[in-house]
Amino acid sequence: MTPTPTQSVKIQLLDAIIPHVAFDGWAPAAFDAAIADSGVDPALARSLCPRGAIDLAIAFHEQGDQAMVAALHAADLTHMRFRDKVAHAIRLRIAAIPDKEAVRRGTALFALPHMAADGARLIWGTADQIWTALGDTSEDANWYTKRLTLSGVYASVVLYWLGDDSTGGQATDAFIDRRIDDVMQVEKVKARLRDNPVLKPLTLPFGRLMAGIKAPRRNIDPDLPGIWRDPT
Repeated sequence: MTPTPTQSVKIQLLDAIIPHVAFDGWAPAAFDAAIADSGVDPALARSLCPRGAIDLAIAFHEQGDQAMVAALHAADLTHMRFRDKVAHAIRLRIAAIPDKEAVRRGTALFALPHMAADGARLIWGTADQIWTALGDTSEDANWYTKRLTLSGVYASVVLYWLGDDSTGGQATDAFIDRRIDDVMQVEKVKARLRDNPVLKPLTLPFGRLMAGIKAPRRNIDPDLPGIWRDPT
């Protein structure tokens, strides 16, 4: 997809800010340097990024999501188990990161109390992109629980990866497999509890309640969690 003129300017600013983030973080100084280096008109830059470097940090994360989705669509997943497809998607998302220090600085930024909501939305968005690309058709509470669980997995993988100095990221690869295995064990326990005839009188009402929760309709509810899209 060809970027719009607005998107092209944001890409220019994003490319220009990355070398400065390692030293200044996603901060006003880095944003000012990006404007100077890119040659973008300062008024235009600030109109596109009213929060300055914060908006570019968000764009940096979303750019990685887009690269992951493109790589997923190009990959042959035919013979993979579903758990392996999810693990592969996480690996592709990590591989889509062009600058580790930019992520480290972003992690520190979105850990700040006033930025926590933005950080949570970005992680949720990554999980949503993975499930959607893998063909998730959930229409009930499972839509939310799948993304919530994967958000936790992806967030833990990123933190582990930031501290991983193993050759070729082998330790991170193994960590991803362990985390996916943990999730699968939880799902197995949930299934056993759900199918246990002794517990059914307790679990059945809860199941009915959960079935009443509906996934957001993407063409009608574009601002609900996990499906927010940048209007630019």
